[in-house]
Amino acid sequence: MSQQGFGLIGTGFMGRAHAIALGSVARVFDDVTAPRCVAVADQDATRAAGVAEHLGFERGVADWREVLDDPAVDVVDICTPNYLHAEMALAAIRAGKHVYCEKPLALDVDEAQQLATAAAEAGVVHAVGLNYTTNPMLVVARDMIAAGEIGEPLSFSGRYLEDYMTSAEVPFSWRCERRLAGSGALGDLGSHLINLLHFLLGRPQRLVANLNTLVTERTDPATGARRKVENEDIASALIELESGIPATFEISRIATGYKCGLTFEVAGTRGAIGYDQERMNELRVYDVGAADGRRGFRTILAGPEHGDYGRFCPAPGHGLGINDLKVIEIRRLLQAIEHGAPFWPDFHEGLAVQRVMAAMEASAKAGEWVSLDWRS
Repeated sequence: MSQQGFGLIGTGFMGRAHAIALGSVARVFDDVTAPRCVAVADQDATRAAGVAEHLGFERGVADWREVLDDPAVDVVDICTPNYLHAEMALAAIRAGKHVYCEKPLALDVDEAQQLATAAAEAGVVHAVGLNYTTNPMLVVARDMIAAGEIGEPLSFSGRYLEDYMTSAEVPFSWRCERRLAGSGALGDLGSHLINLLHFLLGRPQRLVANLNTLVTERTDPATGARRKVENEDIASALIELESGIPATFEISRIATGYKCGLTFEVAGTRGAIGYDQERMNELRVYDVGAADGRRGFRTILAGPEHGDYGRFCPAPGHGLGINDLKVIEIRRLLQAIEHGAPFWPDFHEGLAVQRVMAAMEASAKAGEWVSLDWRS
């Protein structure tokens, strides 16, 4: 198996998570070769050098274009703010590099379409960091639904709630500015929920949505002035899937008390499945066939019989963490490069997520149902 050289752009929370996974993947999975951590880019040269030394990269650079120009870099790993994704990913594709980009893929549908088309035409592997659906327990949930273990699905109810911007004292940042972030809670959190819905049950065919900004101004730390928040704190939607199944979304970055409140329930004719990302090693399952007086949700704990879990731990109930999902994600990326195995979610799924977000924004603006045509 060939060794893939990685160039990481961005050294924040997600950049560090990617670096941890790059250093761990071959220790966990013996079917991939340890990637070579070639270069890491940060606009601060001193920080780039320090991060390179700390995270095990060969060098740090201040100009991200140096990563693309390095012949030792096979994969460009983009962990920058949203507004930089399209420019960097497109440049990487044109340089003939495989691309691994954090979500959301782009600021809007046009950018996402350009990236998906360019990546497909170039024949490079393209991946979006929507890593929650790599969780072995969500694979179990999808398999149970597909196998009919809860009967015919009747409905999907999904929420992604966090409170990182609840306080009005949280300062203004790029996440609040439309030209830098695109949408707000919808792009940051809702992208994961949309991808999860696609993973479990399929795509929406129409929806009606509402968006709200409750904290309308925040203080710019650079100037001390108050600035208008340009995107939404809360998003919600009623959805009809292509299959006809109804679904609901609730998304918020100001939901007091929630830290990673990505949850869903799928109700079926013979049972139900529930999940909570804050308890990411559990599935709640209800069986209507249980005896009278014995019905109720039971909990399935993650264990080595659940797919990739066994690579991390031989005992059930000990649990995986968020960084482990990144390890699984990078393993799948390496397999896609080495063996031509399909990778999902790719840029086409990133585009599909972007189209749903755009439909929600259009619906909220018009105050009416919006249809999605997946044939185009």
